[in-house]
Amino acid sequence: MPNIYFPHLNLYFNINSIAFKVFGLPVYWYGIILTTGIVLGTALASYIAKKENLDSDIIIDFILYDIIFALIGARAYYVAFNFGYYKDNLIEIFNIRQGGIAIYGAVIISVIVAVVYTRKKKLNFWKFADIAAYGLVLGQAIGRYGNFVNKEAFGDYTNSIFAMRILKQEAKLPLSENILSHLQTAFGGEYIQVHPTFFYESCWNIVLLALLFAYRKYRKADGEIFLLYLIGYGVGRFWIEGLRTDQLLIGTTHIAISQVVAILSIILGIIGIIMCRKLANKE
Repeated sequence: MPNIYFPHLNLYFNINSIAFKVFGLPVYWYGIILTTGIVLGTALASYIAKKENLDSDIIIDFILYDIIFALIGARAYYVAFNFGYYKDNLIEIFNIRQGGIAIYGAVIISVIVAVVYTRKKKLNFWKFADIAAYGLVLGQAIGRYGNFVNKEAFGDYTNSIFAMRILKQEAKLPLSENILSHLQTAFGGEYIQVHPTFFYESCWNIVLLALLFAYRKYRKADGEIFLLYLIGYGVGRFWIEGLRTDQLLIGTTHIAISQVVAILSIILGIIGIIMCRKLANKE
């Protein structure tokens, strides 16, 4: 019996979140996929660095510094906006093996680390950020498939061509009434049918990566590529976050924090590019 099924595409998957075990300890596909995203993203950023006449070892050196801080930031962001649960389960804050990280937290902390790192190395932060943006968006595109194997971070009910069915007992998130009212029976099991938001975001990031490459010849100042990333990722994330059922909300409101951050990213990106252009024209 498949545990993931795309009925309109006639695709079936039977995925175990555990890839293998080492001395009895499970190694999860989620970690393998995230690591793959980091490695390939670093490789791409290193390649771009060479094209920009920057020592590619600087990218690798930065990643070695940043990776722990990024993980802490991703976890802290998730815990901060889900503190209603963690305040009564403090020990669970450190249990990241059960999930609960947010990419925006990782990005915010990584920017701070990059500011400190470039100052220490006497590098142009904006040029460094431009180079890192390529690797970041590629890593995000790959990393989203970790949500796929975990059967998590999906959207509400849909019957679109990309509709994804997951065995109800394996879905990791609280299920909305809309999802539960459209339960499907197939292969002798009960399935929920939802938006594969991991797929939407991955595709959006691939398109964004292509856009960043296409924009290179039109940039007039350092920083424009990174600022364009903020705009592009913000637009996609705002739309996709609205489909998800596991939104981190601001307090007791129904406002998704990631949508707020996405809007701020878009605004900052637009203002930043306008300023970059004005300064470039003056020079």
